[in-house]
Amino acid sequence: MSARLPKLRVAVVGLGVGQSHLQAYAELPDLFDVKAVCDVNADKLRATAAEYGVAWHTTAMSELLASSEIDLIDLCTPPNTHCALIEQALAAGKHVVCEKPLVGSLREADAVAAAQKAARGMLFPIFQYRFGNGLQKLKHLQARGFARHALVTTMETHWRRDSDYYEIQWRGKWATEMGGVCLTQACHAHDILSYVHGPVKTVFARLATRVNDIEGEDCAAITVELRNGSLAVLSATLGAAEELSRLRFVFGDMTVESNSPEPYRPGKEPWHFKGKTPKIDAAIAAALADFEPTLESFTGQLARIHACITLGAPTPVTLADARASLELITAIYYSAESGTPQTLPIAPDHPRYASWVPAARGFPKALTP
Repeated sequence: MSARLPKLRVAVVGLGVGQSHLQAYAELPDLFDVKAVCDVNADKLRATAAEYGVAWHTTAMSELLASSEIDLIDLCTPPNTHCALIEQALAAGKHVVCEKPLVGSLREADAVAAAQKAARGMLFPIFQYRFGNGLQKLKHLQARGFARHALVTTMETHWRRDSDYYEIQWRGKWATEMGGVCLTQACHAHDILSYVHGPVKTVFARLATRVNDIEGEDCAAITVELRNGSLAVLSATLGAAEELSRLRFVFGDMTVESNSPEPYRPGKEPWHFKGKTPKIDAAIAAALADFEPTLESFTGQLARIHACITLGAPTPVTLADARASLELITAIYYSAESGTPQTLPIAPDHPRYASWVPAARGFPKALTP
């Protein structure tokens, strides 16, 4: 019988999306022990601590950093706070899980990467959409030689955010949310684009604000050329009457499409795999016969993070992955701002290396009547 793996002692900071993290930890009781929760809202803090049976609840993250009872700090705070909190947690010797966007610029991404190298702890960016079993079937097929010649990809992130969503003070503002639909919602699908195809080469974007009176964009039409030579079209809005996430990949040997009925879990099964010929269809079916489903979404990523820390397993989402996501968002915003295509990678001399926020702090605005 194998030895029981050590539990990691966790503090969750920020109890908005942090609620989803807490649920995932609750599904992994043999791997994690949530010791503390932290939030500036005292009422939410007490209610969440009671719901999840967490004895230690505090409004001061400094208490968590000073404690020898915490191995891992899980940051689910507003985006503008991430960089400073990551650096503090790493300096305190903690492992760190951080929600997207990891930080607020490519300069900050390079700074936290340097801090990680000098720290005892490891930093783990969150991109839980990668760990749906439908998407993992595509990765399984790629590892077995299928889907190598990419042609075109389309990605639709058509969600809805009504005005009540922006009643939370930090949302909808460049200073705190740091972007609109491309950064906060569609970034998941856009991360999958690189997860499947590899690096982006060029980007051209048109962005607009048409749904809510916010500072950032809530509609986007983006064209992408990837380094593998394939092309992609990315569409996003926060004004959809019917919410949908749809990912469609066309390769030389097959077409793959997400069919999950859940707009916030597009990587989840069922997915559709159609070979170019009956022979390829049969080969796809044979290759998928040995696919083994694994834990999905936050639960799947957190289980992989535990294996990375305790067993030396591969990092499920790397800092390079997170930087690529931030590089894409920087290119998207500067392309829309300048009206020009943007070529990646983005170097420190780029006008938006230190901040992707456009000089005019917005895009064309024509609100829905």
